[in-house]
Amino acid sequence: MPDSPSADWYYVGVDVGSGSVRAALVTRDGRVKATAEESITVWTPQPDYYEQSSEDIWRKCCNTVKKVTEGVEKDRVRGIGFDATCSLVVLDQNFQPVAVNKNGVEERNVVMWMDHRALDQASRITATKHRVLNSVGGVMSPEMQPPKLLWLKENLKQSCWKDAAHFFDLPDFLSWKSTGSLVRSLCTLVCKWTYAPPDGWDDGFWTTIGLEDLLENNHSRIGEQTCCPGCPVGEGLTPEAAADLGLNPGTAVGASLIDAHAGGLGVIGADVSGHHLPCENQPITCRAALICGTSSCHMAVSQKPLFVPGVWGPYLSAMVPELWLNEGGQSATGGLIDHVVKGHAAFPQLKQQTEKRDEHVYSFLNRYLEEMSKDQKHLDQLSASLHVWPDFHGNRSPLADQSLKGMVVGLSLSQTLDDLALLYLATVQAIALGTRHILSVMKEAGHDITTLFLCGGLSKNPLFVQIHANTTGLPVVLAAEREAVLVGAAVLGACASGDCSSIQEAMEKMARIGKVIQPNLELESFYRRKYAVFLRLYDHQREYTALMSD
Repeated sequence: MPDSPSADWYYVGVDVGSGSVRAALVTRDGRVKATAEESITVWTPQPDYYEQSSEDIWRKCCNTVKKVTEGVEKDRVRGIGFDATCSLVVLDQNFQPVAVNKNGVEERNVVMWMDHRALDQASRITATKHRVLNSVGGVMSPEMQPPKLLWLKENLKQSCWKDAAHFFDLPDFLSWKSTGSLVRSLCTLVCKWTYAPPDGWDDGFWTTIGLEDLLENNHSRIGEQTCCPGCPVGEGLTPEAAADLGLNPGTAVGASLIDAHAGGLGVIGADVSGHHLPCENQPITCRAALICGTSSCHMAVSQKPLFVPGVWGPYLSAMVPELWLNEGGQSATGGLIDHVVKGHAAFPQLKQQTEKRDEHVYSFLNRYLEEMSKDQKHLDQLSASLHVWPDFHGNRSPLADQSLKGMVVGLSLSQTLDDLALLYLATVQAIALGTRHILSVMKEAGHDITTLFLCGGLSKNPLFVQIHANTTGLPVVLAAEREAVLVGAAVLGACASGDCSSIQEAMEKMARIGKVIQPNLELESFYRRKYAVFLRLYDHQREYTALMSD
């Protein structure tokens, strides 16, 4: 243990998102002292196929960690935690990459979380109605690992499937790469692989879906040993990993998390004393964390298991040890906003205006909408006759229907900047209405959520945040640190180091409140009607599908 005062101890958080790796150096009280980011490569060989390279990802992890710890005495870095997207990594018996594509390109050995090549396999798994599906809302998503594994067996049996000796969730790959330990995090196995503590793997499930070969050698290809997030993994950093990362061998490594769950740790446990919030002096079960980026996840914990139709979980100890987690989600949020805005005929004009002013696209659009409304309090009502159903990439929750498509009602024969701004507004509202839909089914199942805690890229957009407050009628809490996901990853390192006795203690010390946004209650009637239209859009889409299939 270093001689320096504990106040000078640091933890490193590493977050592997869809398009980049980010790292942060974080203090004991959750202050981010330095950050670094590097992009990672994504291959899209055909629509709905997304592949990455585990070697590229690890290299970028090392680069960013070295940058944020430059000039810092390595003895002061007490622990490191990793989070990542729930992508599937494939390695052979020598831990070398195995191609997940028909071209045999070994570098591309990661099937990304948002890859939908296994839609058919997911549907067939759902049709088995196996009991493990109870914990995923009754529907297997193509974004989970069993359908992806089945796709690899059915489509690449003589190459990938034959050579694969280790299937990792990306967060667990990073734990292994840094420590040499094959212990898997309960977060990944429970949320994405159907593992159920304390019983473990359900061998009957794997046999039923045609993956009985995964039972060999005590499930060695998919994981034999598990631990809670934040538990120390192995003996800490191996000499090789330490050299790669620029840290000391033996530095504590916390069992990893899926990226959204790290965002949950970074906000949901914050001390809210004195902020006059409905969740003050109430258990953490009154809070929901919304991690909003390319896609969005809605995290809520409970003391007892609550089964929510179309929502994943309940998962024991998948985010906060000893508490049950339910996880709702939207497959495209930031990605959807980008798609709608950049695909509009007026986007070149918008880009020209923002470049002239050196202003971010969404800052410009937010200001533009304020000017259009002339009354910021009622800006939301500009979209009274324009409605969007946001499931351009299928519905993850609470309908759990990947076949759903996007809808826009109320378009005119105009393609001006005004039209683009209104479509942007209606899209943001549709995403917020989707959140209201998820929270509604959670409430019906027994959750009592009184406060939303937001983090992730979209939480930096004030319009997005205010509309979520207005739409749900709940106060929204933003973290003091904008990089709450990185703080959540650092919480894992703090817990693993022994400097905090539990995840709960680390969260209280390191998750800090920044700003509180209250809902505009004058808009309650508007959003009640807007929500009724929103639900009707779904009914119409199902009706149209039925008509066309007759």
